[in-house]
Amino acid sequence: MKHPTKIAVIGAGPYGLSIAAHLQAYRANFRIVGTPMQSWLENMPQGMSLKSAGFASSLFEPSGRFTLAEFCRDKGIAYADVDHPVTLETFCNYALAFQKQLVPHLEVDRLVSLTLHPDGFSLHFNNGESWTARKVVLATGIDNFRRIPQALQKLPRELYSHSAEHRDPAKFKGRDVVVLGAGASAIDLAVLLHEAGARVRLVARRRQLDFGKPWGGSARPILSQMRAPISGIGPGWSCRLATDLPGLFRYLPDKDRLHIARTALGPAAGWFMHARAAAVPVLPGHELSEASPSGTGVLLRFNTADRSETSIETEHVIAATGYEPDIRRLPFLSPAILAKLHLIGKTPRLSSSFESSVPGLHFVGPIAATSFGPVMRFMVGAGFASQRIARHFKSARYAGS
Repeated sequence: MKHPTKIAVIGAGPYGLSIAAHLQAYRANFRIVGTPMQSWLENMPQGMSLKSAGFASSLFEPSGRFTLAEFCRDKGIAYADVDHPVTLETFCNYALAFQKQLVPHLEVDRLVSLTLHPDGFSLHFNNGESWTARKVVLATGIDNFRRIPQALQKLPRELYSHSAEHRDPAKFKGRDVVVLGAGASAIDLAVLLHEAGARVRLVARRRQLDFGKPWGGSARPILSQMRAPISGIGPGWSCRLATDLPGLFRYLPDKDRLHIARTALGPAAGWFMHARAAAVPVLPGHELSEASPSGTGVLLRFNTADRSETSIETEHVIAATGYEPDIRRLPFLSPAILAKLHLIGKTPRLSSSFESSVPGLHFVGPIAATSFGPVMRFMVGAGFASQRIARHFKSARYAGS
């Protein structure tokens, strides 16, 4: 066991990098481990654009100067705070520049085991290294929480996949594919598959797809701005309160927290995908009931909104059915840690500083949505999380060596 540290940050996406940038500014004794922007670079399809507005697509550091807007200005990339889609390529290039400048000591590795230790926690990594930390912040994102319909899980693995497995839509050129889902990942992937030459059908349980609308920003009439103010997760007072006051969410009854975390801001694609999606055949109001191998592909059976049954044959089916945070699906957590965690639903119950019932173990990102609301499902939530956690560690005197 070597190289002990006071604070370990695990994960190098928007939350992990933002927290590390704040800890760095406070001169905290910490280490951060992860692959920078891994899910964004490996699990999102080439050619997509972010649904979030430009002003809500920055990472966070105390000075507030290293923003996406400044990066685009320096690189000569078109940018607007609202109603101008941010491409995945631009965002990832910005985030990697943020990491190189503000979190240069990032250690690229993968946590394989987290256990309790007399000095706090023992961390074991894929490269064989082990060390201890008194505090651990888990910012590991959503990749472990992929949701795949039960009916598909009975199929041979080569017949189905999750949308997160498809970085390059062109590999399906000339093939027949069904995409299941109604949200941004489903619609984006279906469009990109179609544009790459696949024969694709989008099948949705919902009766109608939602594409949202341009936000309008300051160009809207004053009365409209007052009725539905802009926030980092969308227009409207509920979105504004969720973004500006996430700390209040913890005071709601558990049943309300669970319901809001599960249903708020439901499946919707970006407004800018509406015209492109018109070329993709859509079967709305179809709920998957059964899937079975058929020849060289798969036969899908559905119950429809008009209470009839129908079936579709395809070569491959992609579940663009999102993610469901579940603490039991984090493979590196020891049984002893899992046994000590107090849960709300399937996720940890967190304090005002994102600390779980295991002292010193903090969780951020979508897994914290049941404690801090739907803003935790968006990168803009990293602003509140990074400031709150860094200040907590500073006040607890975890700064310095």
